[in-house]
Amino acid sequence: MVRRHQTPNRLCLPPDLAPLSDSFFLPVSDTFTTKLARGASKGRYAFISLGCPKNTVDSERMLGLLRLDGYEMVDDPRKADFAVVNTCGFIEAARQESFAAIDEMLDLKRRGKLRGVIVSGCLAERQREALLESRPQIDHLVGVFGREQVTKVADRLLGGLEEQRMVFNPAPTHPLPDTARMRITPRHFAFLKISEGCDRLCTFCAIPKMRGKHYTKPMEEVITEARELAADGVRELVIVAQDTTYYGLDLYGEPRLATLLRELERVEGLDWIRLMYFYPMYVSDELIDTIVASKRIVPYIDMPLQHINDRMLRRMQRRVNRAETEELLRRLRNRVPNLVLRTTAIVGFPGETDEEFDELCDFVAEQRFERLGVFTYSFEPDTPAARLSEQVPEDVMNDRRDRLMEVQQQVAFEWNENQVGNQVDVLIDAAEPAQEGVWIGRSYADAPDVDGVVYVTGENLRIGAIVPCEIVATSGYDLAAAAIGEPR
Repeated sequence: MVRRHQTPNRLCLPPDLAPLSDSFFLPVSDTFTTKLARGASKGRYAFISLGCPKNTVDSERMLGLLRLDGYEMVDDPRKADFAVVNTCGFIEAARQESFAAIDEMLDLKRRGKLRGVIVSGCLAERQREALLESRPQIDHLVGVFGREQVTKVADRLLGGLEEQRMVFNPAPTHPLPDTARMRITPRHFAFLKISEGCDRLCTFCAIPKMRGKHYTKPMEEVITEARELAADGVRELVIVAQDTTYYGLDLYGEPRLATLLRELERVEGLDWIRLMYFYPMYVSDELIDTIVASKRIVPYIDMPLQHINDRMLRRMQRRVNRAETEELLRRLRNRVPNLVLRTTAIVGFPGETDEEFDELCDFVAEQRFERLGVFTYSFEPDTPAARLSEQVPEDVMNDRRDRLMEVQQQVAFEWNENQVGNQVDVLIDAAEPAQEGVWIGRSYADAPDVDGVVYVTGENLRIGAIVPCEIVATSGYDLAAAAIGEPR
């Protein structure tokens, strides 16, 4: 299993990764799908998962389908019959990483170490025939909505059938099922995808072209998946979608995220529910009240804002302005105790002036976001922003990214310093391999893969335990803590 993570500013990898070449091979935890009756293997495969948590869910679903169909996964592609590369195609950096993974597998094929390579996911969906033209050695392409056919594709590959090399299905009017997954996250946390696609038409973004219009997953199906995950040992459920606040609008005629969260609150076995990918619309008083009243929803909200200057927001077609954004942030800060806010910003968007960039820097300094990711604008030829004039030079974009991160670094380091002496629960993710007796965990303030970690010392600690701790020191973006209570 290969798993790469794409994060804007720091790299936080799952703890049990062992390097091979420039990749990372990850053994899958013994989840419910690996406990199924084992029959004769139809073939062995390696799997590469790239990109965002939504893509991770797609990967886990394909892994589950392959397992149910009798295929055996191995952690080294040189021991496999074929490899599946589930790609990201969002921005240029992600595409280059996807190309590198594909080329690595194709090189193994050329050297006789693999019989075939299947490429799936967003890059396959976005480039289609062009991807086969540039890399004709790829055996099969599977689009985003063709993932349910992955076992049939594997059968064709090993059967030597070449008449149908591409599986591209139209976006369904009902989100695909995400049950029976073979998870590649640690057993104690999982991503729960509550919808598919996006109705936002941000001018810089190609997601609607790859994943289609927004379709809400019916509430009863989401709850069924949550119960399945909780029964499999999940303690932290991370809610993901392209736009979580939009949940329910298409299916029920109104946003229903607050209702969904109240239902998730009742799922036995869950300790933390984490909210990701809020769009700064449809954040109602009911939704805020639900977060405040919950015993399981952690006070952490990921809400990508991208910019704050009104002209930039209009050019990005974000459908919000600075005044509305600041009022929303004020409401959240005033009403949600101990709230940690994560956001992202794009610098170097076409036409961004020095003054507009300075406005963004001042805004970040004023708002003091606990977590911030900064991206340089990525030129995407099939998006409206590609037609805008005044493209910003790359060196200017890189300089602006570094300057904004300097502003944020001071904010983040000061926030960390203020945590020393505080008591907080920490969810243990892994043992620190370089230091005996030290464990790596996260507090409510840390989302997996994208935020900092907490290094914990104490007795009787174990992966998946929640431990009362006191923060004793800082280390850059990370914290150090001592356990002060029994793990549970």
